[in-house]
Amino acid sequence: MESRPFHAGGPTVSVVGLGAWAIGGSWGEVTEEDGLATIAAAVDAGVTFIDTADVYGDGRSERLIARYRAANPDQAITVATKAGRRLDPHVAERYTIGNLEAFMERSRENLDVDTLDLVQLHCPPTDVYYNPELFEGLDELVADGLLTRYGVSVEKVEEAMKAIEYPGVATVQIIFNAFRQRPAEHFLAAAAERGVGVIVRVPLASGLLTGKMTAESTFAADDHRSFNRTGEAFDVGETFAGVPFEVGLAAVEELRPLVPEGASLAQFALRWIIDHPGVTTVIPGARRPEQAISNAGAADLAPLSDGAMAAVDDVYRRLIKPHVHQRW
Repeated sequence: MESRPFHAGGPTVSVVGLGAWAIGGSWGEVTEEDGLATIAAAVDAGVTFIDTADVYGDGRSERLIARYRAANPDQAITVATKAGRRLDPHVAERYTIGNLEAFMERSRENLDVDTLDLVQLHCPPTDVYYNPELFEGLDELVADGLLTRYGVSVEKVEEAMKAIEYPGVATVQIIFNAFRQRPAEHFLAAAAERGVGVIVRVPLASGLLTGKMTAESTFAADDHRSFNRTGEAFDVGETFAGVPFEVGLAAVEELRPLVPEGASLAQFALRWIIDHPGVTTVIPGARRPEQAISNAGAADLAPLSDGAMAAVDDVYRRLIKPHVHQRW
């Protein structure tokens, strides 16, 4: 497994990580045994970076990661969590250091650590990025030892570009995939220039880019692909990357012929992301061990050809771009 620097002066992490939303909740039922087995399979496949959040299963995801680490103390894993979505109402005014510190203390207990590896603001309202006092307060929490570093998880490229103006921001987590290409225009290069790590989430467009879905696919009531189709619960860009389901299915059919022999469409889609300069790690989710192992295998694929990259861009331009490009 290839490793890349997390950020300027930071540790290296596997280029394919594990997104632990699925083992926490909102993706249908996952037993604790399956969750632990999925983490173990990912680590055995070379994954050294796991991303979670305090709201994934109301802390369940964090606690499962803690259980795995306690049973495997010799495994060197960097764990990122997120804070802010527990605010109710979720408004910019409530993003205070006092509130965030309380959330971080809860995550520290859930993860059973003295110091959190990385805490990311969890898709806060845009106005939060224009509050320098908040970021100064986060610098103080680092100095106090509550966390080692902090970053942001964003919805929009605008928010990402603003966030990297703050010198303490070590990482930006952003949606970037073959169906959401805007970050490649300016942001990836800007982050690399500033030594900011880029964590790519929703890399498979909530499963669309696995190629396993059809027009007849259905999802459980507690799966966000059922209850957030039009943004009822949170930003619609988090579900199928904001692409209308039928449009995404049509685009997938045009991508299938580009997949190298012996690889899956999901691995091809992950490799497409990995091949972009500026990307540090990509965090596909997994609910079962075999999914985690397959995702990790994307790092073993050869870099995609110029022709394949151009073909993906053509599909995006013709079918996907009008639906998503200017929204995020």
